[in-house]
Amino acid sequence: MSDGFLMEVCVDSVESAINAERGGAGRLELCSSLLEGGITPSIGLLRVVKQFVHIPVYAMIRPRGGDFLYSDREVEVMKVDIELMKSHGADGLVLGTLTEDGRIDTELCVELLSFDMVCDPVVALETLISLGFERVLTSGCDISALEGLPLIKRMVEQAKGRIAVMPGGGISERNLQRILEGSGAQEFHCSARCNRDSNMKFRNPHVSMGASLSAPEYGLKVADVAKVRALNAIAKNTL
Repeated sequence: MSDGFLMEVCVDSVESAINAERGGAGRLELCSSLLEGGITPSIGLLRVVKQFVHIPVYAMIRPRGGDFLYSDREVEVMKVDIELMKSHGADGLVLGTLTEDGRIDTELCVELLSFDMVCDPVVALETLISLGFERVLTSGCDISALEGLPLIKRMVEQAKGRIAVMPGGGISERNLQRILEGSGAQEFHCSARCNRDSNMKFRNPHVSMGASLSAPEYGLKVADVAKVRALNAIAKNTL
C-alpha cells in the first residue's frame, strides 16, 4: 500500500515475486505463462513463493489460454485447482468465466479476470457486486487501461465503493499518473517487467522449445525492483 494506493503485480516466477515485494507491491497475482495472459500456477511455485514473500498472494485459476468459455471438463480442472490453491496457502483467487453470449457465468465465477470480454460492463459490474466480489480487474474493455480510461472512470463512479475497480493493462511509468487521476481508482495492476538474459552458456540456435511465436528461449522477463518502486512513487505523488 502506498498512502492509499495498492499496487498488485502479476508474477510468474519466484524471482519476480521477490522483486515485486522488494519494490513495494502490496499484493501478488501469481500465475504461469504470462505470454498467454497467465494460467494456473503450479503448487510448487505457489508454495515456494509463499516461503519468500510476506504480502498476499492471489493465485490465478485459468486452465488454458484463449477465451473464458470453458467446457465441463475444464470446469472440473478449475474446481480441483481452486481446492489445491486454497489448501496450499493462496490468500485469494483470480478467475473469470463467461457464457457464450459474453455474460458473466455467475455460478462459476469466484474472482474475476475476464471482465473486459463481457458484452455489457454496466450490468456485469452490478452482477459482481450482488455476488459479493471484492474487486474487478479491467482495462476498460479496451486494448489498455489508458485507452479504456473513460469507462474505468464511469465504473469507479458506478461502484461507489461497493467493489474495488482495479485498472490494469499496459500500465507503466509513463501513464500511471494519468490513469490514477483520471479514474479515481485506489488500486492498480501491472507486471513491471524487464528483460534479463539467461545464464546459459551453451546455446543451440537450431532448437527452440515451443512454437515460433513463443518467448526467446535464452531471455527471461522478470518483475523489476526499480520499475515497481518507480510506479509506487508515482502513485504516492499522485495524492
